[in-house]
Amino acid sequence: MKPNPAILLCGLLLLGAMLRFAHAAGVEERTAVVISEGVRLQARIYTPEAAKPPLPTIIMSHGWGGTAAMLRSQATDFAQAGYLVVAFDYRGWGESDARLVPAPVEKGVDGSLGTDVRELREIVDPLDQAMDLQNVVHWAMGEPAVDKTRLGLWGTSFSGGLVVYVAARDARVRAIVSQVGYMGQPVATMPSSALERSYSDATRRARGELGYPPAGAREIGNLRGAPLREKFLLYAPVDDVARAQNCAMLFIAAEKEELFDNREHPQRAYERAKQPRKYVVIPGIAHYGIYGEAREQATGLAIEWFNRYLKNTTLK
Repeated sequence: MKPNPAILLCGLLLLGAMLRFAHAAGVEERTAVVISEGVRLQARIYTPEAAKPPLPTIIMSHGWGGTAAMLRSQATDFAQAGYLVVAFDYRGWGESDARLVPAPVEKGVDGSLGTDVRELREIVDPLDQAMDLQNVVHWAMGEPAVDKTRLGLWGTSFSGGLVVYVAARDARVRAIVSQVGYMGQPVATMPSSALERSYSDATRRARGELGYPPAGAREIGNLRGAPLREKFLLYAPVDDVARAQNCAMLFIAAEKEELFDNREHPQRAYERAKQPRKYVVIPGIAHYGIYGEAREQATGLAIEWFNRYLKNTTLK
């Protein structure tokens, strides 16, 4: 007798639901709204049910083209390890609202312009995203269950640089974990073609000759979300890392990283970071292996690091 595909599908869905429930055992979840420059960000809070506040806290941020929903598994792992966890969507991504800008419209018969607006969704603006992460830090400082002296940031891929950028500007951040992190590129080292394209975009956008990319456009390889290139001229966490004060930094790299050169990104950031610091290369994996075969190892390294530097009131 051949198995019924519909029954198999229902069984798989039920099994998946059971596994997700079991994975989140002992963790309470709720949603929250964070206001970042007038835009509502959607956040999800994970709290260990048995722990008593105030709790050491980890703020998690997703990578280029990702959403907070993709972080649920690791967020519950951190919560089960005793942390209050905040995972959020950057503006224009996932469940968060987007910034509104005037939409190009034809002039009316009287020569007047319309008042249509459009949402800026699924584009990559490093300065906006850095401000979103900073505002989630501000939000957490007003949360009664958060221990304000034990706050950490966790970022992956593109956000692996954003956590460095924010830690360099906010001394309340006591520890970070940056996995497979892109650390930006100083203007002085940019290829001339990239620099010219960025300045050209900046000029044309400032003069109203260039609009914003459509949602989810793929301009950098297969990454979802086009960059605002002119904003990257002002973004180089690798140059900021030494500014971080009293912040323990763990950098996790993939041995076979294919999206950028480890020597110019996580390794160089590690070399410039102050103590305490650590650099770990996971052997045999490429960039996206950090979410697959190496996920448990990377999460274990992060928990070990946060346990050492957030579950104590002083760095050691």
